[in-house]
This record gives sequence, structure tokens and C-alpha cells, in this order.
Amino acid sequence: MESIVDKTETQIGVAEEALKEKWIKELEIYCKLKSAFILEGDVFDKRACVDSDGMALLPLNEMLYHVLTAMGYKMVVFFNHVDGFYNKFNPSACKEFTKIVKKADSQSDSAMPLTGEDRNSKFGEATGYVRRAMSNDVVPVAVVMELASRYITSPSFLQQDEQYFYSELLLATADYRNPKINSDSSARLNNLMLFVANKANDVPVWFYLNNPNVKTLYVGEPDYEFRKIFVESYLEDFYGYGEFCKKDEKQRGKIITSFVELTDGFKNAELLGLKEIMNQNAIPLKKIKDAITLFKYGILENPWEDGRMLDKIPQLEVSIRERVKGQDVCVRQVADIVTRAVYGLSGITHSSTKSKPRGIMFFAGPTGTGKTETAKVLAEILFGSEDKCIRFDMSEYSQSQSDQRLLGAPPGYVGYEEGGQLTNAVKKNPFSILLFDEIEKADKTILDKFLQILEDGRMTDGKGETVYFSDTIIIFTSNLGITKTNRLTGEKIERIKYDGEKMTRADGKRVEGYDEFKKIIIDGIDEFFIHDAGRPELKNRIGDNFIVFDFISKEVGNLIAEGQMDKIVANLKNRKDITLTFGQSSKEELYAEISKNLAQGGRGVGNTIEKILINPLARLMAENKILEKAKIEILHFKTQDSVWVIEGKIEK
Repeated sequence: MESIVDKTETQIGVAEEALKEKWIKELEIYCKLKSAFILEGDVFDKRACVDSDGMALLPLNEMLYHVLTAMGYKMVVFFNHVDGFYNKFNPSACKEFTKIVKKADSQSDSAMPLTGEDRNSKFGEATGYVRRAMSNDVVPVAVVMELASRYITSPSFLQQDEQYFYSELLLATADYRNPKINSDSSARLNNLMLFVANKANDVPVWFYLNNPNVKTLYVGEPDYEFRKIFVESYLEDFYGYGEFCKKDEKQRGKIITSFVELTDGFKNAELLGLKEIMNQNAIPLKKIKDAITLFKYGILENPWEDGRMLDKIPQLEVSIRERVKGQDVCVRQVADIVTRAVYGLSGITHSSTKSKPRGIMFFAGPTGTGKTETAKVLAEILFGSEDKCIRFDMSEYSQSQSDQRLLGAPPGYVGYEEGGQLTNAVKKNPFSILLFDEIEKADKTILDKFLQILEDGRMTDGKGETVYFSDTIIIFTSNLGITKTNRLTGEKIERIKYDGEKMTRADGKRVEGYDEFKKIIIDGIDEFFIHDAGRPELKNRIGDNFIVFDFISKEVGNLIAEGQMDKIVANLKNRKDITLTFGQSSKEELYAEISKNLAQGGRGVGNTIEKILINPLARLMAENKILEKAKIEILHFKTQDSVWVIEGKIEK
């Protein structure tokens, strides 16, 4: 494949134009119409240019110097409040700049004195220099104001001297001149100020609002086409290039495409860093996934790429059913979603799927039906521990600015240095299941953040660090559809009631079967996302991955009870050498009581067992001073003075 180095001069020009970023093209167009520009966005990253030696990645200030001089600016100077005025690419420019400023000063009616050495001038003194340079009519001057986000304490609460300085710069945007490019030409360029800021509103809003002389330019991250040019241009510099070039053109194209898709969201400097990591660790391009894992997480091992993960798939449904009872339809859906995640087929119909989370699921349905348990089981099966299921109770994030707790406060705010609870958790456990319980209770600002996480698989936290969600499974849970909130009164209305045998609507009509039940739940979810939250696009990001858990039937309730009773029996035997048995009548009495609380699902079963079995058993052991090595047979459960008691036989 032909690299940029191999191209002719004409082809270099074409390649250079192809690499030229949008903000540069806008600067070239508007430099004759505006006098000030605010450059915001990815301003600390390197920028790409092309010459006869190939592609080069330059710091923004060097890139600006080349762009401005190519446009005809013979005098380009840089300023920041640490170094003062400088130009390391053309040191003589500062001397010429001083002459221009002093000449303008001698012709000015302003009483503002020129003080301080050029390289030690601070922001306040610099504004006077800049205003005089902008008013010169001898030579086109471009002043690049670096670190513009750090000149003042707060753009919304300016101190008196700061307000004066920015007012002087505001006047300069109107007092500018447009000198000839040189004495032999009639072409003219406006004198320019360029503010380089993290974001435009780091500059006082009144400076640029409704000011026709000021334009904001966004400096973006490298796009798909640039990343493709990058990997093609640096192909020879990647480890194993000789072996790589022996591959056929089609295979090479696939590897390049994989590189481009996997590096979505990378900055230019990070692309260079990735190349160095691959060379230092002898990782060829055909193993780009390993390099991405190493770059993102500092480790080479990725459980998703481990063959052992594939071995778990055939028994996945069976493994989940062992702990989640009576939800066969849901278990099958979950298994399908996880299977396609393991095989890398999630979102395969979209144009780019490499950076999205591995899987996205929305568990809906009544409380206590196995939603949280399913997430925990998945974490244990896939990642070896329930601890890899990281749960967030979204009712704790219902207030405005809750997103700062979850994702980290911006710089300067309380708790900034601590980071966000979610972003910290994902940094620590990049391969995990993220469980967001009761998502409908989250503040809407958090729902907006989920839009980006589900689409891009990454998020920038309050400290400016990129956190990757691309190797997580994200699960939302909700009771939406079971109840409905009256928008006028705030009253909650039960949409579906369950008595352990049948489901009925609020109007008393019977709900016939799971399909009708599921439709009612999905309608409730639609209503929430479209009307209550006003975020239909978030529902679209989840797609068809809504999994509705059914109410617990009597049979399933008995199975859950049987499992919990087996645990109680086993623990008593192992810990205290106490043998606990149940007569048939006692089991039937327990099951009958459990059936009255099935609307509360598995939690209702557990609460019933605690009330009817565990509490009376503890009382029985205390009354008979049973500490260990005994046999207890439970014959009956009954109430006595409104308290449950056990009738049985005891052998010590």
C-alpha cells in the first residue's frame, strides 16, 4: 500500500487537504472577516499535517504557526501568563512585535504605559500590547493567547481589574486594522487574536456574545477517516510490519478497518502512544484487540477474549436456572444476549460496534422476581465472582447534580479530587456487570449521561480521564408498568394486581397469560421514556433488550422455599451438628402461608420463612437450651397469641 512518503508533490497536496481539519478551513475563510477567534475543544492534543517526509503530529501552537504563516501572517506571537510573549519557531518575531507595539503606543492617545519585559508580561500588561498590535497597519499580526481558560478566576465573576483587561480586548476586536500582506501586494489580512481555551465559556460570555468580530472554532478529536490515514501512513512503523505485508490486500484491509473502529474516541497523542505500546510489547496489528486492552486497562488479559468464556456458553441457561426459578423465558433471553456478547455479535447490524458496551439489558417486572439475582449469577458465571456485579441504587441519585456523584464533580467543585462513584468503580473493574436498580428514579441529567455511555462505550469523568465501558454488561432494573403515577396528583396507581393465582388490571379485568402481562409492562416503560422522562432516544439505545420477569407462581414459590429450607438444614448441620427435618404437614402449612405473599416475589418467600420458621426455631432452641448436636423434627406450624410457634420432636 502506498504511504504518504511515496506520494508525488501533487499527491502530497491532495493528502494535506484531506487531512486539513474543519477548524483550519474555517479559520482560512473567516480570517478576512473576523478579528478574534476562540478555539475550544481538544486543544491539548497533537494535530496532523503532511509534508514530503510524511505525516507529522504537532502541538497545537506549532500547527497554528504553520497555518498562520501559510495564510500570509509574517508576525505570529504566542502569549501565556506563565511565559509571557514568545515564538520558539521564529524567535525574531517577538522583537519585531515589540517594535510594532511601541510604534503603535507612540501614536496612541492612551495613557496606558508599557511596562515589564516581554517574556515576563502577565495577562494585564499583555492586553495593552495586544490592543496596540491589533491597531497597527504596517504588517498583519496574529497573537495566539494560550491557556485562555486560566487568565481569570471565574468568567462569571470578574474582579475589577479582570473586567478592565477583557474590556480592552473587546475594544481591540473593533479597533483592528487590516494591513497589506507585504509592500508589493494589495492583498490584506485582518490582525487577529486567537484564544485557545478548554471551552468557549471560560472566556467571559459578554466578550463574544453578539460580537460580529468574534467566532468560536471547535477543535475536534480525530475522526474515522483520519484514523485510517494514520494507520496507513505509519504502517511501516508498527511491530511485525514485514510479516504483516506478506498478508494479502484483503486481509490487510480488514486489520486496518479493525484498528480504525477500535480506536474510536482516541486522541492523536493516544494513537501515537498506542503504536509505541504495540512496538514495546511486540504486539502486531493483527492482535490490535490485545493492544487496546493493554492501553485501556494496563493488562493484556481480557476475559471476553479468553476461550474459557466460550466454554461456559452451552450451560449458561442451565446455570442461571439453578438459582433463578420460574423465569424460563427471561433466562433464555438473557442467555441469548450474553452469547452474542461473548461471540462479539452485539450490535453487529450497526456501522461501528467496537466501542459500545458488550451487552445492554433492561430487567422489568414485579419486585422479588429474580432481576437482581440474575445479574449476580451472570457476574459469577462470566467473571468468577458476584462482586463483579456492581450495583447502584438509582433512588440515591434522584436529585439535581446527582450526576456529579456518579461521574465526578467538575474541576473546582467540592469532591472533584475524589472522582465519581461509577467511573471509579469501572476503572477498578473494567470487566464487570453494572446494575442500575430502579432506573426510573434517577435524575434526568443522569439519563442523558447514559445516552453517551450506551452509544460510545466511554465517558470522560470530572478529572478529564476517559473511562471505558466497552467491556462491561449494563443492566437496568425497574418496576415500571406495575404501577402508574398520576402526573397531576402524584398518586401511584396499581396497573396490575396479583393474588398468587391470577393477575388483574386496575379495572378488575383479568390479565390472560404472560404475553398480555408483558405488553402492559412494555407500555408502561414506553410511557415513562416518552412522556415522563422525555428520553425516547434512551429507549432506542436499549433496543429490544427489554426482559420482563413474571410474577412468582405457587409452584415456583414452593421451589424457592424448598431451596431456602435446604440451605437452613445444611447450615445447621455443618455449623452446629443439628439435624433438622420437616413432616409433610409442616411443609404444606408453610407453603400455604407462602402462597399468600407471592405478590412480593422471592423476597416475600424469604420474609415468610423468616417469620414462620426461623424466628420460632430460634425461640425453640433457646427454650430447650439447644446449642449443638441435636435432632429437631418439625411437625406443625401454628399461631399462638398472634405469634408463630413450632410443634415438634427434639432429641438431644
